[in-house]
Amino acid sequence: MAIMTGKEYIESLRKLNTRVYLFGEKIENWVDHPMIRPSVNCVAATYDAAAEAGDQGLAVATSSLTGEKINRFTHIHQSTDDLCKKVKMQRMLGQRTASCFQRCVGMDAFNAEFSTTYDIDEKYGTDYHERFKKFLKMVQEQDLTVDGAMTDPKGDRSKSPSEQSNPDYYLHIVERRPDGIVVRGAKAHQTGSVNSHWHLFMPTISMKEADKDFAISFACPSDVEGMYMIYGRQVSDTRKMEENADIDLGNKQFGGQEALVVLDNVFIPNEYIFMCGEWDFAGVLVERFAGYHRQSYGGCKVGVGDVIIGAASLAAEYNGVEKASAVKDKLVEMTHLNETLYCCGIACSADGHPTKAGNYEINMLEANVCKLNVTRFPYEIARLAEDVAGGLMVTMPSEKDFKSDTPVGRSGETIGEICESFFGGKDGIKTENRMRILRFLENICLGSAAVGYRTESLHGAGSPQAQRIMIGRQGSFEAKKKLAKKIAGITEE
Repeated sequence: MAIMTGKEYIESLRKLNTRVYLFGEKIENWVDHPMIRPSVNCVAATYDAAAEAGDQGLAVATSSLTGEKINRFTHIHQSTDDLCKKVKMQRMLGQRTASCFQRCVGMDAFNAEFSTTYDIDEKYGTDYHERFKKFLKMVQEQDLTVDGAMTDPKGDRSKSPSEQSNPDYYLHIVERRPDGIVVRGAKAHQTGSVNSHWHLFMPTISMKEADKDFAISFACPSDVEGMYMIYGRQVSDTRKMEENADIDLGNKQFGGQEALVVLDNVFIPNEYIFMCGEWDFAGVLVERFAGYHRQSYGGCKVGVGDVIIGAASLAAEYNGVEKASAVKDKLVEMTHLNETLYCCGIACSADGHPTKAGNYEINMLEANVCKLNVTRFPYEIARLAEDVAGGLMVTMPSEKDFKSDTPVGRSGETIGEICESFFGGKDGIKTENRMRILRFLENICLGSAAVGYRTESLHGAGSPQAQRIMIGRQGSFEAKKKLAKKIAGITEE
């Protein structure tokens, strides 16, 4: 089974014994839980995109390991065309779901691991690269969703992993055995962790020799003994648990999810270990993963931005102000910002280059510029959408009020009839449709969907300072000084 359908993916999750906790309780049927299911649907969309005919072939690739057709989310990039198609696929899926479809982290981890394991083997004579290729072949053949797990809780940020008062602030080795290692710790903010078949763990920062027990990378099934997940809250998330919830949810079908992934003395066999104490490569792996993931934001966030622009345009139409020059200017500005992000994603892909391992890596400088823009532009796009929508987006009565048949006032009109009357907009537009688009914008700009758009745009793949540091390293300031000196006629004495 090289390519699954969305339905087959959902059924495959039911076979797992993943331990999920929410609101202090273990959730037995987490696949169908109303707060979790929209995120499952979002991942399923990545499977349907590959299984369906069309989509310009964006969601399908040819495996460099088997020669078979595979889902692009399990692919190792073989060219700059692959890198560009990745971004285009992410935009397409953002347009389909208006949310975080969660498989990008694993895809980016695969490509970072592929080249880094090769480089470790070259220096130390290990066999990590062959182990990783064997693991990835299994992932491709079974079309698995794999969570790329990088972010440790970190504890005291002024101290290195080995200096922490609580060593579990960073994932680390607690026992070495002939056949593997035992690990302990956690990974925080893990996108799509609950919805993944496997996890691929990586270090989170550059390390020193004293931190070698923390310099580890490995894979394990999501239901491995000793691993469990505590589901993260989102804004307005309990609306999904209300009886007959519909309009008030905004984006009812799709959503993202984050969780704390805890490893309580988990055994990892040697065949799934891809770094074990090679501390000098921890930073290499982090930077490569971050580069790929910062490229990703030039696709997924742009697709969601397309939907926000469409929703804002609809809100303007329903309010009767679609022809106002001020509204047109705002929509143009939103489009300008969104397309700028896409240009950055495509640019760092088109300027990519092959690694020694044979896969293709993006232009790191341009990828970091892409992500730094993403920490700003979605906030402005959301602000402009809220501006166009108007205050009713956050003051509107509930769906139950609109449907209420409770009589009120002297005329005997019901609450529902009053809401229907006073919240109408442009003639010919159903009040319910106006309500739906405003709730959708509330959800995507301020509610649970904002986790996968606005706030996540700031912190995902590293907060703004991380990109500034990388841009500072790769900005080639000395080379640019020489350019200026040559043209200005400055010679060195």
